[in-house]
Amino acid sequence: VQVKKQILDEKIYCPPEASVLLASYAVQAKYGDYDPNVHKRGFLAQEELLPKRVINLYQMTPEMWEERITAWYAEHRGRARDEAEMEYLKIAQDLEMYGVNYFAIRNKKGTELLLGVDALGLHIYDPDNRLTPKISFPWNEIRNISYSDKEFTIKPLDKKIDVFKFNSSKLRVNKLILQLCIGNHDLFMRRRKADSLEVQQMKAQAREEKARKQMERQRLAREKQMREEAERTRDELERRLMQLKEEATMANEALMRSEETADLLAEKAQITEEEAKLLAQKAAEAEQEMQRIKATAIRTEEEKRLMEQKVLEAEMLALKMAEESERRAKEADQLKQDLQEARESERRAKQKLLEITSKSSYTQSMNSSTTALPTDLPSFNLISESLSFDFKDTDMKRLSMEIEKEKVEYMEKSKHLQEQLNELKTEIEALKLKERETALDILYNENTSRGSSKHNTIKKVS
Repeated sequence: VQVKKQILDEKIYCPPEASVLLASYAVQAKYGDYDPNVHKRGFLAQEELLPKRVINLYQMTPEMWEERITAWYAEHRGRARDEAEMEYLKIAQDLEMYGVNYFAIRNKKGTELLLGVDALGLHIYDPDNRLTPKISFPWNEIRNISYSDKEFTIKPLDKKIDVFKFNSSKLRVNKLILQLCIGNHDLFMRRRKADSLEVQQMKAQAREEKARKQMERQRLAREKQMREEAERTRDELERRLMQLKEEATMANEALMRSEETADLLAEKAQITEEEAKLLAQKAAEAEQEMQRIKATAIRTEEEKRLMEQKVLEAEMLALKMAEESERRAKEADQLKQDLQEARESERRAKQKLLEITSKSSYTQSMNSSTTALPTDLPSFNLISESLSFDFKDTDMKRLSMEIEKEKVEYMEKSKHLQEQLNELKTEIEALKLKERETALDILYNENTSRGSSKHNTIKKVS
């Protein structure tokens, strides 16, 4: 929390791309795993996650910043709160101003400088550049530090190197500087010595606790996965059940339509059959009438002509009635065939409805069985105004290889991270307002273009 506050208050300089990554780990530590159904647009609106310097440096809305923070936040899925906080600190510790306590001093010529005290050693800075030290004295290269009144003396281990002297402003500040030197050097030495039995036991307990937490997280992850699979199966069964219900409804509707069609066809066939009978009867009557007319024909020529005309008309009418009767008979046969097909469709619809009903009951039983799955700083007394102590690095050779191995592993791990940071930097570079860059921004960009980092810069100026 202190480191986060120092970065947001700009007491520790943080480049924009790194501040976005740090913000994503801070969100992971606070909210847990990203869930798009819960963490919707605007959920970070009230959060202070980026330094105001970074926000003002780019033409980007709060929504655009939130989108980029959320994109990285989603990649941290599965990290517990303590893991997210540890990743935050691992990134923050490589910031140039991280862990450095600055004090205003003057050298023998009276030039105003800054003294920086941190876990790596003592560093001398120009007041206008707190990122890159002018001179550095790593703890393992310092033989002695002493002060008398307001004058401090740093004696390097290599006697060929000149002693560095400087003055601070107040006696109280001198005491604080000395206490910080003692504490940081003590931790530096302790880190490079073989662990005591007590520390070894504590580390073993920590490893056991870490393994137990890892197993617990794996168990919870498995349970969560099983629960999600059960929910997916349930949703799939519910969807299938709804589909079967829809199919059953459609089959019922088809059955009802088939029944209605069959009834209509039967009624129409009956009417057509009756019409055909009636036409046949009328045709027979016309034939009889024609025969009667022939039998009672008048022998006169005029009557005969009229009779022939009437006979012709009667024959035409009889022929027409016969054709209509034949057409009606064919229509009746076709209607009977349609009726038979409708009844066959009705039989198939009933059979399909029976099949869907049996599937639905089986799905409901499976659904009920699926949803039943388990959810489950040491005190230091000042005796006189002239104090000194010796620094000796007796265990450096023995443990240097181990430290180097850890450094190589860390650099490998951070390679992917650096690629991500460069990608984000390239993405937002076009939106940067160059006129709003601060002096620290300019210095940082110059160091980056030269390929300088915290550790290799200190190594060069030692």
